[in-house]
Amino acid sequence: MGLVRSRAVTLMCGVALGAIALQGAAAQSKVNTKNVTLLERLVIGAGAPKVAIDTPQAVTVVSQGDIDQKQASSTGEIFDDIPGVTMVGSERVLGESFNIRGIGAAETSGDEARIAITVDGAKKFYEQYRMGSFFSDPELYKQVEVLRGPASSTLYGAGAMAGVINFTTKDASDFIREGQTGAIRVKGSYNSNGNGTLISAIVAHQINETFEILATGNLRQSAVQTLAGGGTLPGSEFAAWSGLVKGTMHLDDEQVVRLSYQQWSTDAKKQDYAQTGTVSDFGKIDRAVTDKTALLSYENPAIENPMLDLNVQLSYSDTTVAQRNPTVPVGSIGAADYGYGTTQFNAQNTSEFGGEGWENFLTYGVQASYQVRTAAPVGGGVITTHPEGTSTNVGVFAQSEHTINDALTVTAGARVDYSNLVPGAALVTTTPNSQWAFSPKLAAICAFNDSLNVFGSVAHTERMPTLDEMFQYSGTRTANLNLRKESSDNFELGFGTRGYDLLAEGDSLGLKATGFYNNITDGIRSNPSSANAPYFVNIAGMRLWGLELEASYEAEQMFARLAYTFTRGEYTQGFTGTGGSAATNASNTRNVGDPLDTLPQDKIVATLGGRLPEQNLEFGVKVTLSADPIVAVATTPASGKPGGWATADVFASWKPEQGQFKGLEAQFSIENIFDTDYRENLSMDRSKGRTFKLTLAKQFDY
Repeated sequence: MGLVRSRAVTLMCGVALGAIALQGAAAQSKVNTKNVTLLERLVIGAGAPKVAIDTPQAVTVVSQGDIDQKQASSTGEIFDDIPGVTMVGSERVLGESFNIRGIGAAETSGDEARIAITVDGAKKFYEQYRMGSFFSDPELYKQVEVLRGPASSTLYGAGAMAGVINFTTKDASDFIREGQTGAIRVKGSYNSNGNGTLISAIVAHQINETFEILATGNLRQSAVQTLAGGGTLPGSEFAAWSGLVKGTMHLDDEQVVRLSYQQWSTDAKKQDYAQTGTVSDFGKIDRAVTDKTALLSYENPAIENPMLDLNVQLSYSDTTVAQRNPTVPVGSIGAADYGYGTTQFNAQNTSEFGGEGWENFLTYGVQASYQVRTAAPVGGGVITTHPEGTSTNVGVFAQSEHTINDALTVTAGARVDYSNLVPGAALVTTTPNSQWAFSPKLAAICAFNDSLNVFGSVAHTERMPTLDEMFQYSGTRTANLNLRKESSDNFELGFGTRGYDLLAEGDSLGLKATGFYNNITDGIRSNPSSANAPYFVNIAGMRLWGLELEASYEAEQMFARLAYTFTRGEYTQGFTGTGGSAATNASNTRNVGDPLDTLPQDKIVATLGGRLPEQNLEFGVKVTLSADPIVAVATTPASGKPGGWATADVFASWKPEQGQFKGLEAQFSIENIFDTDYRENLSMDRSKGRTFKLTLAKQFDY
């Protein structure tokens, strides 16, 4: 472990030396206004708006251009070059879950509760055995923010130990050009692997000076997809439609009311029951999945009133899964209806104070939600391993960002949350459980000049148990009403540097490095003892540490990006599996110092591209290098042990801005160009084969 830590420290020191050299070369540079790097994108989910490189936290902003360039067939493909983020589970649209900084496993109940996922501010959460946690389509979104680390718990809720993922949907104003009253955009995509297709249409209209509306519909489908090593990915065929209707009313120059509704649906026949990985023992099943989000919001930035910058939101999220016709008997969890319906209310305001040489942004608010979890077997009965119940949560928070002389910013925040879990009346246990959580943080960023800053933070958060963890039972495995909340103490240290006019006039380079150490106590996990014991227990703890590096270069005729992920983690107390077979007990046993089961592989993703501005062409290559895994996640023999691997993708786009082809967009890419056969450590399926993608889009203005 000492050698591992020393390598990480050596790497970070080397990067720091390079950054100091860059800072010196750029000391006389001017502020960039044209070639904006990835790290100069605006972050709106971390308090007062600021660019990513000036945020005392590891943050990545994925833009509309990035989503278009990736030609993503699923939301998971959006994240393939973000440091610290790994998709877990499978390549199937119903099997995707997230892992951030080594936290998150598709097969672990409640793990996705450690990651806060929002759509336009509405929190999304779904947990079901052998299913993914997020169901949507990338065509609905124009931006995604990833805030890594538990410091985000202050604004988003107790227990966001891994971080936050914010999805932002499209607006009519994104498509209506100046001087026009509306736009119609049509789009079609083809994916050679599985003959996948996408048909998409958008209508954006400015009804009058105060009201605009957007309507979009998407139909995406694929046949069975092929694997690089031969064969096919069972259950990968699907057909899904999604849509978004969004109205925006400007009450005056500042006040805005938004009303939106989005839905994603699929009705898949004869799908693998195990969507998170090919496990034939579970057989096939018919699944109809529908995810809905309705939202009403009011925004008033009140530019002339420094005490008021108000955002109030009421939302309803509903995710349902209807399962029928299982081919293998799996008890009551087979043919059944599952669902999560969540009503949420969020209100926050930012007050601005200032004086000579200082300014302060104080953000404070309240969040409340009421969630109903359902699990109804066909023919009646009760599912004890997916217990029904309700969850009521209320949180109040405050965060102060104090800046002195535009050089030093200190951010202090605290949040108090209350949770009340009420089990369903049909369960053996009907006693409610209430707990409190406290999440304080302190962060600082110091800018030595316009080119170099250093930052650090200390954050504590507490995650209260979910319904599943608190009330689940089966056979001799009982519900654990004494389950304690888990706690995280996280420390971060890093720096950011940028420079301009380095290789060519007007070019920009940004680099940000973040080291973290996260100590988790009373961690909640399924009991390694599989008989005559509580289903979930608190283990003494685990710790994670690592390094994330993100760099971006932008010039008129070329661009480059680099993302590096290094994550390590270990158990701080051992535990022994009992109650099962010798093999099962051995697989459930961990010793002090054993690596965590959820560690991603070390990875470097490098992108190098060029531009021909006069021809409106952009092209490039992306190379991914992955090291051997620290620990191979348990999987089926057919998937094999993962190892280190390397892949390459190429891409090109053409977006003419003038002439008869104005409004046309063409995207082309080849993924896994060398048909590399590999397996991500946190995936239970092997890689897809070489894939050709083509997208054509055309916008008509009126």
